Amino acid sequence: MSKKQEETSFVDVQETLSNWETKIENNKQPLIIIASAIILIVVLYFSWTKLYIGPQEQKAQSEMFAAEKYFAKDSLDKAMFGDGKNSGFSDIIDSYGMTKAANLANYYMGICHLKKGEYTEAIAFLKDFKSDDMVLSSISIGATGDAYSELQNYNEAVAYYLKAANNNKNKFSSPIFLMKAGSVYEEMAEYENAIKVYEKIKKEYAETNEGREIEKYIGRAKTLAGK
Repeated sequence: MSKKQEETSFVDVQETLSNWETKIENNKQPLIIIASAIILIVVLYFSWTKLYIGPQEQKAQSEMFAAEKYFAKDSLDKAMFGDGKNSGFSDIIDSYGMTKAANLANYYMGICHLKKGEYTEAIAFLKDFKSDDMVLSSISIGATGDAYSELQNYNEAVAYYLKAANNNKNKFSSPIFLMKAGSVYEEMAEYENAIKVYEKIKKEYAETNEGREIEKYIGRAKTLAGK
């Protein structure tokens, strides 16, 4: 770069900086207001989380203990709606909606409805459940697939089974969900897709119970496909 070009570049930089300084100076008051508003929002959020959500979380978890015990005993109605003395999962959701406990209560409500054969309700609650726990989220996704399958909405069922299988790939749950997807594909007479799913189990999960039995499913699907 020539000396003249360097001087020109330096002048350009100076002009750019000068323009920014002018803009900042002219907009100083609005910028201060915006910055103050952001700080206030952050302070209010953390204060609200500590002073309101924290105590609410503790109450919700405490009240949910009895419902979880009823759930473990398969006393579904008491788990869902309480026993007249203790809260059920529905009460936790209504009273403590923004807590982690209420989010978990959505999962429990979904599973309870599924066990009771109330599949549309099960889907609604399971879809409201959100979790970073890969195991629990996979079970929830798979259970949603079960509900859709029972409603004979097979396209949605397959989609959820495949999503559950891929959500947390492991030899314990993934082959189970893939088997369910294959079974639904057969129900839909989509035998080629069933074969693909079964061969995925054979390739990736050969050492599992599903993998050891998969050849007969592949053979059946191929027969049905006319191969």
